[in-house]
Amino acid sequence: MRIDFNNMLDTAVGEHGITMAEVEAEAAKVPAVHAAMTAKKDEMAWRALPYNQDAIARDITDKGNWINDHFQNFVVLGIGGSALGSKALFTGTKHLRYNELKRAERAGCRFYVVDNVDPDGIQALFDIIDPAETCFHVISKSGNTVETMSQFMIVLHMLKETIGDDFMRNIVLTTDKETGILRNIANAYNMTPYVVPDGVGGRFSVLSPVGLVSAAVLGLDIQMLFEGARKADEKCTKSDLYENPAYMYAMLQTIAMHKGCNISVMMPYADGLANTAEWYAQLWAESLGKQYDLSGEIVHAGQTPVRALGVTDQHSQIQLYTEGPFDKVITFVGVENFDTVMPIPKPPIDVQDASYLEGQTLNKLIASELAATEYAVTQAGKMNMMVTLSELGPVELSEFLFFLEMATAAAGEFLGINAFDQPGVEAGKIATFALMGRSGYEEKAKELSSPKAQNDKFIFEL
Repeated sequence: MRIDFNNMLDTAVGEHGITMAEVEAEAAKVPAVHAAMTAKKDEMAWRALPYNQDAIARDITDKGNWINDHFQNFVVLGIGGSALGSKALFTGTKHLRYNELKRAERAGCRFYVVDNVDPDGIQALFDIIDPAETCFHVISKSGNTVETMSQFMIVLHMLKETIGDDFMRNIVLTTDKETGILRNIANAYNMTPYVVPDGVGGRFSVLSPVGLVSAAVLGLDIQMLFEGARKADEKCTKSDLYENPAYMYAMLQTIAMHKGCNISVMMPYADGLANTAEWYAQLWAESLGKQYDLSGEIVHAGQTPVRALGVTDQHSQIQLYTEGPFDKVITFVGVENFDTVMPIPKPPIDVQDASYLEGQTLNKLIASELAATEYAVTQAGKMNMMVTLSELGPVELSEFLFFLEMATAAAGEFLGINAFDQPGVEAGKIATFALMGRSGYEEKAKELSSPKAQNDKFIFEL
């Protein structure tokens, strides 16, 4: 993995770029940031995941083999961090039409992730799979996630109707080691669930059983995932800013925020990385979007992540990025070596305007479009950076994911906020519990049902 930050600087983009004086001023915080990252390492249990899971990795690999031997489909039931990591691993490492391949051409089961409660979306999945031939991985660290529990209850009902008393054979659980509804269900049915370790929040959980069970079912070598993460960790724990890409990423993004760049665009030029950009959106938004800093002062920190896909979004968003406001940082992500080299053949008729393409490749075209877009936004004075992966595989992907986790944690230190809580999410959860009639939330339900002042002139019925 190669990361080039030069286009963040005023020497590349002009007056709206970052000056070396601004770099030096913010870099003065690096010793304190590094000290905090070092002191809090044990609290950030996700940082130990590439090192302390050899035994559980062997068990999960065996479980993945068993699932592939006994089922046709594998479905992840979860939301947020319980689902996004699996989606990133799936499309970031496997054939992009994986489920349509013949069984012999896949690692095993067809693979699906259900991360919403849209009834049409869930029914659409049930229209194409047989629950009796499906293993469901139910993931909720708290064990109380309303969306996941609703999905699970629907699945249990279907399994009981189709296969009877042996329905728990089709279920794998991952939850807290001691508490929560899923833990109680596991105890009632004498199951041994996988555990989300203490100190591993959902958005940092991809290298825990949350994502590793998916990896095993997909036939990925879990040790290769650990290898990539360890490679990133080696670089991202250095104290020197100019040797630590995570600190540099976090520091430059922080300076950009101070300069009014409140939007962080991740734009990979590979279909397989689209879900990685979605995973990043949760990681960056939920970690850094905070009302209060560590001293209790109101700061309203954060940067809105936007997912874009090259080349697709060159035809929908780049006009805004080049000529719109100076409120964005764009992270381009390129891939040097795709699995496929696809030549462009001769045009069907003699057309001079298309003849230049003959004999070239889509590989060169997508690389050229990336370079051209980077040039265009740089010329327009917009800050951007370039991440280049040598290829898409478990080592390269996990190295990238772990780098982003470290950069996010470091950004929290530069901003002086807690990157590991999510009080804004909890407020929405509490309101949902109240609206759904959960016991203990009656006062909140009463508050939500109170009449609201509104102006009918601003309501339209079409």
